[in-house]
Parts: sequence; structure tokens; C-alpha cells
Amino acid sequence: MSASPDYSSAATVRAALLPSQAFIGGRSVSALSGETLPCIFPGDGKLLGHVAACDTADVDLAVNAARKAFEAGHWSRMAPQDRRKILLRFSELILEHRDELATLETLNVGKPFLNALNGDIPSAASCIAWFGEAIDKMYGEVGPTPADLTAVLTREPLGVVAAVVPWNYPLSMAAWKLGPSLAAGNSVILKPAEQSPYTALRIASLAMEAGLPEGVLNVVSGYGATAGQALGRHMDVDCVTFTGSTEVGKLFMRYAGESNAKRVSLELGGKSPQLVLADSDLDAAAAGVAAGIFANAGQVCNAGSRLIVERRVKDELLERIAKLAGALKIGDPFDPSTRLGPLVSKEQHDRVLGYIDAGLSEGASLLVGGARPAEQSSGYFIEPTIFDGVRNDMKIAQEEIFGPVLSTITVDGFEEGIAVANDTIYGLAAGVWTNDIRKAQRAAKAIRAGVVWVNCFDRGNMAVPFGGFKQSGHGRDKSLHAIEKYTDWKATWYAC
Repeated sequence: MSASPDYSSAATVRAALLPSQAFIGGRSVSALSGETLPCIFPGDGKLLGHVAACDTADVDLAVNAARKAFEAGHWSRMAPQDRRKILLRFSELILEHRDELATLETLNVGKPFLNALNGDIPSAASCIAWFGEAIDKMYGEVGPTPADLTAVLTREPLGVVAAVVPWNYPLSMAAWKLGPSLAAGNSVILKPAEQSPYTALRIASLAMEAGLPEGVLNVVSGYGATAGQALGRHMDVDCVTFTGSTEVGKLFMRYAGESNAKRVSLELGGKSPQLVLADSDLDAAAAGVAAGIFANAGQVCNAGSRLIVERRVKDELLERIAKLAGALKIGDPFDPSTRLGPLVSKEQHDRVLGYIDAGLSEGASLLVGGARPAEQSSGYFIEPTIFDGVRNDMKIAQEEIFGPVLSTITVDGFEEGIAVANDTIYGLAAGVWTNDIRKAQRAAKAIRAGVVWVNCFDRGNMAVPFGGFKQSGHGRDKSLHAIEKYTDWKATWYAC
């Protein structure tokens, strides 16, 4: 592994030649309006540069390019085995540019460089490769018919897919959308969050280098209220796939209803419970709870932000979690020893501090953290924070904070724990910690969430679907089930 770059000075950052243009129809372009949006390094709050601020006119160009490519058939009608080769080469190029992409990811969102290098980038490459390998192994069907008829069922790509992704895992989330949608033969317009456009803009040219035809992958950087809304309302977009907040997910459903009734799939917010029963291994539970809320500075949709713990082990468990939180080094994300980087933006930083204030005002007890670290005079850092004495009707127990803030809710038994776990509008994920297999099975069945981890947390691989219940969205990313979102069945009848 090469040494991490030195981005300690503005001059070094400017010398990095950061991406600045959108990617439409196979080439890098400025926004038609000439407008740009700023990119800020969360580690110090300083300006990195500007990227194109695309609006409705640019989205029109991107959709037209995508539609033209789809109808031409150079990708949509390409043999699956040939699409497979190109996607595998795309995956290889992502790995070959691993250091560069990890640097861009860290500059955009402030996550520790080693986490991006060893986690996010390989994960994205693996996702693209997995779907590349899968696509020539998907079969159609033959329906049961009378002897004088044959019905053949084939999967066909939807057409033009708009993929709108968040800032917490920019490249990984983009890959979760690009892998299955491209493998199925669609053309895609990728809209990264305005806070994190760099890796999306960079991989567009890598996809072309891998052999993707012009117009099959387009990237429009810009604000959600302009570029995002334009994609959601566009009459020639066949599908919107979105990962982000529940509030914005509801907007995309509205946009679809007010335009062409396009297909919408949503992976939205969460307020995931970690239910720790008194018979569990407390060391393992403490490690799982700490990792589940402090990883990526708590900016994770399935973060285990609600600790629901039986009263008789609560103090002992919190002591262990607090000790783990205190050992996390906070600081420069390019420092190899850093374990907790900054939040993505000043807006998010202030939002999380507002939730901490709300928790105090509602009567919760601040056990650990709750402020900017004293040694960090710049950047958007917040200490790992643990609240005790939280009621489940408090704001910090019901609303998604998206920061390193754990709310501890005490219960007196299994049934109360399940009731509290389910008392939320969200249903993305949950963790259950117990050494009683019957309780584990009962909890897994009773908790209304798309993913339940037992004696572990945030585990997964590309072969297993991910997504939520209730207001955490619908549709699944990862696995062969993801391809279902980007294809539709066609029935063809033959008279014999």
C-alpha cells in the first residue's frame, strides 16, 4: 500500500486536479448555465474546488444521451457475456485507481483514508464484478401452456435509470445501483449528492475506458432540489432508484406520480435498535454496539442508534461501550491512526449538535461526549456521544440523527424490548444479542426490519439482499433480487 497523500495545504489540494465537470454523452462538460457548486473538505472546512451545478437543461441532455444509447442497442442488446467482460474490466480499473479514488472519497466526505482504501473502494469494485458475473447466469422461463401454444418469459431492461445516491458511502452506494442496472442492459444517469461528487465523476471515465458505450453512463453533479428533482420529474426516465432520507424519498414518489408514473425504489432512513438481553456476552455486545453507532462517525443508514438493554446489565454494558468510545482516535482522516473522522458538512455538524441539545432538554443524561473535541479547532468533528435515561418517545430516540450519538433505553424484559424495538416509523435493520437461541429466533421473527443481525451487527455480502420495511423504503439492493428493480418480464406467445 502506498503512503497516504499529504493534503495539509490548500496548494497541494489544488495540485490534485480534482474533477470539476459533469459527464454526459461520453465526455466531460460544464453545466450549460456555467454555474458551479463548492466542494469543502470536512477535515478543516476549507474549499477544495468547484464542480458543475447541473440543472434541468443538463438533465435533459443526460436523459437524451441515455435514451439514444439505449435505443441504439450497443449496450442494451449486447450479449450478456460481452457486458460481463466490460463490467469486469470496469471493476479492475476501479481497483487499479484505488489510491486515487480513496483520496477523492476522503476529501469529499472526511472518512478515514484507510477505511476508504481498504473498505469502500474494494467493496465498490467487488459489487460491479459480482453483477457482471451474475448477468449471464440469469435465465428466462417457459410458462405452462396448452400443447398448441408456447409462452416464453424474458427479462428486459427498463430503459433509462436515474440513480440518486447519498454522501455517506458515495462510491459504494453508486456501485450498488450501477452494478445491477448496467448488468441488466439499462442506460444510467448517476446523480451524486452535492457534498460528494468526486468519485462518481471520476469513475464515469473509467467506465468508458472499460468499454462502456457513450451515453450508457452519465453523471450529473448538482443540487438535489434542481438536478435531483429534474430526474424525478423527467418524462423519459423509466426508473428512479434512491438512497437517502425518508423525507426526500417521499418527494421522489410524488415526482413519479406527477410525471410518468416511473418506477421508484427507495432505501431510506433508519433508527435501528440494538436489543441486548441480560444473558448475552456483554463484551461482544459492547463491541457490536460501539461499532454499530460510531463507524463512519455514525453516518450510516442502518446505524444501531437505539440501545435497548435489560436493566440488570445496563450499567455494566454502558461502561464497556464508553471505554471503547474513549479509545477511538478522532482527527485528520489522512492520519493512519484516525478511527473517527469529521461529519460531512457544517450543516450536518450543526444538525447533530442540535439533537444533542434536544436530548439534554428532554431530560436524557449525557454519559459520554456531546461536543466538538477540544483538540479539533477546525473541521466538523463531534465526540462519540452516549445518552442514558432515554425514553423511546424522545426526539433522539425517534428521529434519525446520522451522527455518532447512541440513545440508551432501559427495559425490564424480552417482551418490552421487542415492543420498544418496533416502536418507530423505521424498519431498516436491528441487532439482537442473546445466548438463548429460542429468544434469538423469537426476536428475529418479531422485529419489523428488513435485516436482523443476531450476535453480530452490520454484516453482509453481495449475495444477500439489503433494504427495509415501513418508512425505511422498499425494494432491495445487492443480490440477484436487485436486478428485479431494473428489469421487467415480457411474455411472448407462440402458436405451435
